[in-house]
Amino acid sequence: MQVRVLPFGALKDSLGPLAVAVELPEGATVAELMAHLARRFPAVNLRGIAVSLNAEYATTAQTLCEGDEVGLLPPVSGGTAHAADISVENAGEPPTLTTLTREPIDAERLVAAAKRGEDGAVVVFDGIVRNNSRARQALHLDYEAYEEMAARQMDELASQARTRFGVRQVTIVHRLGRLMVGETSVLIVVASAHRAQAFEACRWLIDTLKKTVPIWKKETFADGAVWADGEPFPAGMGVTAPEDDHGS
Repeated sequence: MQVRVLPFGALKDSLGPLAVAVELPEGATVAELMAHLARRFPAVNLRGIAVSLNAEYATTAQTLCEGDEVGLLPPVSGGTAHAADISVENAGEPPTLTTLTREPIDAERLVAAAKRGEDGAVVVFDGIVRNNSRARQALHLDYEAYEEMAARQMDELASQARTRFGVRQVTIVHRLGRLMVGETSVLIVVASAHRAQAFEACRWLIDTLKKTVPIWKKETFADGAVWADGEPFPAGMGVTAPEDDHGS
């Protein structure tokens, strides 16, 4: 059988930007695929990555089928709507609103749209591109995502936050493409009757998004460019431990 392997983030630099076709025996598992890739690409570091199967996180024990799409996901860097832009008219209506966009994020309008009379607090995380990183002058950032999977993950996070913290409304917007210094890369807005729940939900959302949603950033400096280091995946999500010396 044949499966399609999609590299993301820094793995595109070593495996190439296009899908890799891999032939495997019927009934092969994710673990067997990883072993095959380690043999086929011995110079590629597959330690510490996660794997997706048809845009959902997978375990090494899962069985593959003909035509499956397998994503190779290095640690990430940091609803219902998936439109390229969001208007004030629709932004505040659903209890969860998540989107990926290549347009500038209008934080002020989205915050205003989230407010309702029953809210006692609106907490906002506005992540912006700074002019330095790694003690180097930053010129711009490029964000890319496994878009289908990232959209699903953002939807799930927003719904989980409402249930877990009892907040009324969650908005998550993440920018893709090239961003210049001072531009918003990710905006999270949480509206709630009480400030404590709003603060807790907002902090949990950005911390979890940065660890689990498949979005990567490439930093360009005055003297070169590099993929940003991601945080290790949560326990049980990565298919190999960062300290493991094996390729499978």
